Amino acid sequence: MSIPRLSAAQPMPESLRGGVIALGNFDGFHRGHQAVAGAALAWARAEGRPAIIATFDPHPVRFFAPDAPPFRLTTLDQRQELFEAAGADAMLVFEFGAELAGTTAEDFVVRLLGERLGVAGVVTGEDFTFGKGRGGNVAVLRELGARHGIGSRAVGPVSEDGAVVSSSRIREALEAGDCATATHLLTRPFAIRGEVQHGDKVGRTIGFPTANLAMGSYLRPRYGIYAVTATLPGGHVVHGAANMGIRPSFDPPKELLEPHFFDWSGDLYGQEIEVEFHHFLRPEAKFDSLDALTAQMEADCLKARDLLAGRG
Repeated sequence: MSIPRLSAAQPMPESLRGGVIALGNFDGFHRGHQAVAGAALAWARAEGRPAIIATFDPHPVRFFAPDAPPFRLTTLDQRQELFEAAGADAMLVFEFGAELAGTTAEDFVVRLLGERLGVAGVVTGEDFTFGKGRGGNVAVLRELGARHGIGSRAVGPVSEDGAVVSSSRIREALEAGDCATATHLLTRPFAIRGEVQHGDKVGRTIGFPTANLAMGSYLRPRYGIYAVTATLPGGHVVHGAANMGIRPSFDPPKELLEPHFFDWSGDLYGQEIEVEFHHFLRPEAKFDSLDALTAQMEADCLKARDLLAGRG
């Protein structure tokens, strides 16, 4: 990763002061987020200023509702790479905790954006809120910013297929197993990145070794079998079929993402890989025997091969 990851808790480096910031959660960095970031980058380039894309981590929902089910679409590392690919000069992370939650809208603009970060301009979505008790919105940002030399612009929602593009809409699609809609709204397949861990090694005994990944804070897509691709260490891309769920044919139930890769063998334990979800094949099912499970897995792999080769 070449762009720096900055903390909003620290003063902005001198070389990046006077920048234009795209400000939002940007979890998933979907089409709507990309429109906000694109407006900030265009503004920054037009005035010869640094272009910075910000994000909040942990997500404010995790602070206010710590028991909420996992819902993240991207990790910080993934966002950093997406922001870099979009053309940002840096990623700015607002660590969301009690201090930030208790910061008034005025202090957020004047003390944080103005004094600490030296921001010249801010671009948000039209529905952006900030500050203690959500006391700030785009109108407040415009008014406070104008008083303190900070320009602001708001970007309207992006619509696809007659509905606004949102992280919630993408989560709903994934929870329904609708990979096509999620991919279209994200502009890329939903991808889970993680370290390969040791499993029960049942897969290798029946000819289908898997690379097991914990789901962590990611949203749980619909449990079932998927056609997937994966990027392995070194950038090598492989095709495969993956079980996402609790493996009902085995005891005890254990939630994992278990991709099996076609025409590939090797040791991935302890290494980081990224698995992309392309097609939902079927729901999870419990089988009466290993033979029945093996036969179904062979059928799943054939179907996944065809779909990933564009023959589905």
